[in-house]
Amino acid sequence: MRAEAQAHIDRINAATQLLRRFLDWDRALRRLDELNAKVEDQGLWDDPKAAQDVMRERRRLEEAIGATRKLETELADTVELMELAEAEGDDAMVTDAVGSLEELADRADRDKVAALLAGEADANNSYVEVNSGAGGTESQDWAGMLQRMYARWAERHGMKVELVDHHSGEQAGIKSATLLVRGENAYGNLKTESGVHRLVRISPYDANARRHTSFASVWVYPEVDDDIDIEINESELRIDTYRASGAGGQHVNTTDSAVRITHIPTNIVVACQNQRSQHKNRAEAMKQLKARLYEAELQRREAEANAANAAKTDIGWGHQIRSYVLQPYQLVKDMRTGVTSTAPGDVLDGDLDRFMAAALSQRVTGEKVEVEDVE
Repeated sequence: MRAEAQAHIDRINAATQLLRRFLDWDRALRRLDELNAKVEDQGLWDDPKAAQDVMRERRRLEEAIGATRKLETELADTVELMELAEAEGDDAMVTDAVGSLEELADRADRDKVAALLAGEADANNSYVEVNSGAGGTESQDWAGMLQRMYARWAERHGMKVELVDHHSGEQAGIKSATLLVRGENAYGNLKTESGVHRLVRISPYDANARRHTSFASVWVYPEVDDDIDIEINESELRIDTYRASGAGGQHVNTTDSAVRITHIPTNIVVACQNQRSQHKNRAEAMKQLKARLYEAELQRREAEANAANAAKTDIGWGHQIRSYVLQPYQLVKDMRTGVTSTAPGDVLDGDLDRFMAAALSQRVTGEKVEVEDVE
């Protein structure tokens, strides 16, 4: 068998094995039978919300189980066809079979990611908060590049991006910014991007053209809807107002309409300045706070469910999840999964799907990869 064919087969098998493991295959089949029985119950729609939940879970399981079975069947049929072609010396048919395996492997990767986006909040819109690290202009410029990277990723996927909060850098870039990404599975895809991102490049702000290392942190959390009840004690909040900052012109407010809320027990800080009304900014900031508290609860549950999950990454300086090297060579390397790209320009223009898919898979397998950082 050709080496390229075997590589495609290995990709497909890895995807189907991960899907079976993620679904807990035997449990998923039993659960689908239970859901099918519920759907046949005429009293199901007496509670419309519960019925919708049942139908949503049933559809998700049917799609994931069906996709896995279809991949396995098509793989077996294609391998059998290729073996017959090889036995008969039909090179043209072998080449066609290899092409079919490649297409099947690509589909397996897509189906795998789609099935992995089944978490409680994965379908929700997502906030993306970017903060520059120590280093002044260098880190602020880097944070601005990351803000653009996530906006471009969202645009590539037909999602809408709203700038919720923005604090410009002193000379370039941003000190911090918060984006709200609206689209299907926005949080599910973006959630693996939380962490510290490291940039190595020849500084455009250094007259001596020296190489600089800059850091910026990214925090991702889901937008919560009205169905999710998050209790917040007003006495535990510190609410500050300030004058909004911006690029100038009509977007700069002349009153203290921007709002910053600090949740004292957790020290979570959120802010909003994109509305002219202080009342609207406060409401948006409260939505962000609920989202942050909800995300913290999701993290707590995940940690309890799988304390040994090796995909967990500390969110703090010195724990970068990805390094981006622009000079003296070109490389982006994920420190959790080992996935690399030699086209950092494409990555910074939003080509992040490979990195996200690998990180999602790692959350299921819990397999730790020994990755050596780049210089």
